[in-house]
Amino acid sequence: MKNGITQLNKARRKSIGLAPAQMVAETSIAECLVQFKPAVEGLSLLQWTQSNRQTLLDRLQTAGAVLFRDFNLLTIPDFEQLLTDFSGELIGYSYRSTPRELVSGKIYTSTAYPAHQTIALHNEMSYSRQWPMTIGFFCVEAAREGGETPLANSRKVFAQIDPEIREEFVRKQVMYVRNYDDALDLPWQEVFQTNSRAEVESYCARAGMKVQWGGENHLRTSQVCQAVTEHPATGETVWFNQAHLFHVSSLDPDVRKSLQSAAGGNEPRNAFFGDGTEIEEAVLTHIRAVYDNQMVTFSWQPGDVLVLDNILTAHGRKPFRGPRQIVVGMGQLIEN
Repeated sequence: MKNGITQLNKARRKSIGLAPAQMVAETSIAECLVQFKPAVEGLSLLQWTQSNRQTLLDRLQTAGAVLFRDFNLLTIPDFEQLLTDFSGELIGYSYRSTPRELVSGKIYTSTAYPAHQTIALHNEMSYSRQWPMTIGFFCVEAAREGGETPLANSRKVFAQIDPEIREEFVRKQVMYVRNYDDALDLPWQEVFQTNSRAEVESYCARAGMKVQWGGENHLRTSQVCQAVTEHPATGETVWFNQAHLFHVSSLDPDVRKSLQSAAGGNEPRNAFFGDGTEIEEAVLTHIRAVYDNQMVTFSWQPGDVLVLDNILTAHGRKPFRGPRQIVVGMGQLIEN
């Protein structure tokens, strides 16, 4: 497959068989994405996935992402049930990095981020020491223009990063520093889903975070986390951190200057090596280029369901115009 962005409707399709009873066609869209599409009308996605769960889990661990298209799946509760069937009881969105709203049960809106901006490729919650193994997306309403969800194979990202850079990250790990208040990052009350300082301190102690309070609303935390991880089932090593997102070089220079001015020189968040030393911007530029080289993307259609192995596959979001509603659920909490 040619590196770079690959539109789903332009991708080379290779039929690799039909599911039992010739009811569902399975197609390899890209190396990291398999599509399932019914060969008969009105097929219930819930019923079909329940009958073919192991096959789907195998595909998920091989490709890393599975797209269900044109099935009969009409409601957000149906989507929640599908994810529960995949991964067991779903998990809440704790220690938040971005704003989300609860939609139903444990299904949330996708990240509330300005529509004209890109969300860079990342593995969900890889900035922490715990994360979901499975993450699913359901397209309730597709954007009029743009809004694609790019994907990247985290195994290939790991393999293509310069060995010297990779080894330094593995050896030193990544330190994430966050400043929480209304002028910077999310308020700490939203990030930790509590108004209690004692609960925040307890959570941080368990997570190995350093805590520093400043006045009534300001909180600063730092935590050293993994740069890579191994998949618990396949044993494969993947690139698994968000240094390229948290580092201040990811901010537009004008935005960065404005935030620092509003908050007395502080930055909302930053990333360092685990020993506190700076990560050179050239290193992060290289990492971002590797992600770009591995990126594939597709255009959403209403009713689409995308399920990712969150360790094997990174995701992001392209800018868009018009209304867009993608809801998200997560399952199988992994703790490092």
